[in-house]
Amino acid sequence: MTEATLLDTATPTAAQRIARRLKHHGVEVIFGQSLPSALVLACEDLGIRQFVYRTENAGGAMADGFARVSGKIGVVTAQNGPAATLLVPPLAEAMKASVPILALVQDVNRDQVDRNAFQEFDHITLFASCTKYARRVADPARVEEYIDAAIIAATSGRAGPAVLMLPADMLIANAPKAPFSRSATLGRWPLERPAPDPEAIATAAAMIAHARQPIVIAGGGVHAARACAALEDLQDYGVPVAYTMMGKGSVSDRHPLTLGLVGNAMGRHSLGRHLRPILQEADVVLLVGTRTNQNGTDSWTLLPPNAQIIQIDIDPMEIGRTYEAKVRISADARASLEALTTRLRDLWPDHRRSTQQTLAQRIAAARQDRATEIAPLIANRGRLRPEQVMAYCQELLDEDAVVAADASYSSIWITAFLEARRAGQRFIAPRGLAGLGWGLPLAMGAKLASPASRVLCVVGDGGFGHCWSELETLKRMGCAVTLLVLNNSLLGFQMHAELVKFGRFTSAIHFGAVDHAAIARACGLPAHRVDTMQSLRDALTASFADDQTTHVIDIICDPEAVPPLTMFDGKFAQS
Repeated sequence: MTEATLLDTATPTAAQRIARRLKHHGVEVIFGQSLPSALVLACEDLGIRQFVYRTENAGGAMADGFARVSGKIGVVTAQNGPAATLLVPPLAEAMKASVPILALVQDVNRDQVDRNAFQEFDHITLFASCTKYARRVADPARVEEYIDAAIIAATSGRAGPAVLMLPADMLIANAPKAPFSRSATLGRWPLERPAPDPEAIATAAAMIAHARQPIVIAGGGVHAARACAALEDLQDYGVPVAYTMMGKGSVSDRHPLTLGLVGNAMGRHSLGRHLRPILQEADVVLLVGTRTNQNGTDSWTLLPPNAQIIQIDIDPMEIGRTYEAKVRISADARASLEALTTRLRDLWPDHRRSTQQTLAQRIAAARQDRATEIAPLIANRGRLRPEQVMAYCQELLDEDAVVAADASYSSIWITAFLEARRAGQRFIAPRGLAGLGWGLPLAMGAKLASPASRVLCVVGDGGFGHCWSELETLKRMGCAVTLLVLNNSLLGFQMHAELVKFGRFTSAIHFGAVDHAAIARACGLPAHRVDTMQSLRDALTASFADDQTTHVIDIICDPEAVPPLTMFDGKFAQS
C-alpha cells in the first residue's frame, strides 16, 4: 500500500490522530520545514498553520518566543539527523529559561533501527540533557497518549521542552481508536497552579510586615506564572520591587516603588547603581521565580549577607540554591503572591505608609540623578549610541508593545534603557543560556502570539549574523516586526571582557563592513541604513507607520559604547 493510499483510508493514520490531538489542545500554528511530511500535511488539512523557518535553530527559538508571549505551548517540527541536532540549542535555552516547547521529530522507520538508515542517530540520548521528556513512539494506537504526556511534561511544574520521535512508517500507519477516552485540553501553561502551604504564607507575611526594609526581586517565573498583577498588588502595599533581566516587565517601571533592573547591569549609567543602597539595606528579601544565577545577582554579591530570604518557586530545587531560604514556598507564583497579599491585609502596620512615602522619594531622586547622568549620552552629536536609540524608541512604544533582543549587549540595552509602561509588558531575550542569534526568531514567535502588538527587536551585528536567513522568512510569511541592528562591526562584549581580563583581545573581535540594509532589500524587505539621529527618527517613523511588513534598520553605532556592566566600571572612557 502506498503512502498516499494510507493517508486516504477510513481509519485515521497516526499522523492524522496527532494533528487532531494538537488541534484539540488549541494548537493553531507549528514551526516547521515540511518534515515530518505526513504530520505537517495532516495539520494543514485541519487548518493548523505551518510557519516555515529556514533553520531548525531559529525554528526552535520561534516556538520559544511564541510560548513566552501567548501562554500556549510552542510546537516545532523537524527531520531526524542533522536537523534534529540543530534543535538542541533552542531546546537547551527553553530548558534553562523554563519555556514549554513540544518538538515533533521524524525518525527512521521502525524496521530500520540499528541498521545505519539514512540520518539515523540516537536522538533520545541527544535530547536527554535539554528536555524534560523524550520518547520514541512506536505504536500508532498510543500516539494520543504520548502527545498528552509530552504536553503535560512541558507545561506542568517548572515548564520546559519535550520531544517525541515519530518513525516515518508509524506516522502513515492506521491508528485504531485508543481504548481510553481523552477529553482534557492541555495546551496552555502553567497547566496547574499548586497552592502554597498556608503556614509558610503566614510566616512569610509576618516577616514582611515586621521587616524594617523588605524588598522583592522578581525573575522570569513571575511572567511564566502570569503573576504580574498579583505582584503589583503586593507592591501597592508598599513593598519595593526589583527585577532581573527575565523579570523585566513584571512590574511597571513607572510605579513609585519600582527599583528597576538588578544584577550585573548595575554599573555606571544604570538606575540600579543609584538604588543599590536600598537593596543593601534590606533585612527581608522575597525572591519570586528567580534562579539567583550569576548575572542576576552580580556574581552573588547583590543580596545583603544578613538579610532573611523568603523564596517562592515552582521548582523546589531552586529554593535555597546559593542563598538559604528561611521560608520555602514551593508553589505557583501567582497563587503564592495572592495568598501573601491577602494575609498582609491584616498585618500591615500603619507606620509603613510614611516609610513608603520616604522610600518613594528616594527612588524618585535616584531616577532623576540617573536621568541627569545619562543626558549627555542622549544629547550626543557624534556617532550614534545605543542609549540614544533606546531613548527615541521609548517615545514611540506603547504599553502593549513587545520588545525582543539577542543575548549579550542587546538584552542589556533594552532592559536597562527602556521602560515597562505597565505590569505584564513583555521584554524577551534568551537569558537561559544567553546564546546569540535567537533575538530575531524570538521576536517572530512573539509576533505570531500577539499579532496586534508592535514587536521591536534589537540585535547586534554579531548575533544577527547567525540568522540572516530568516529575513527571507519574514518576507515570505508576512511577519511584521521592527528590526534594529546595532552595527558596530565587532563582538562588543567579547572585546571589552577580554580587555578587562587580559589587557588585549583576540583576532576574532572585528568584522568586515556589512550593509545589513542591502541584505534585507535583497530579501524584499524595506530597509534603512542610518548614522544620524534624524535618519534614525525617519526610519523608525516609517517602520511604526507600517503594520504589514518588517522594516530592517541598520544603525551604524559607536563601537566604544559600553552598557552598564559592573565588571566594566572605571575600565573604559564612558563606563
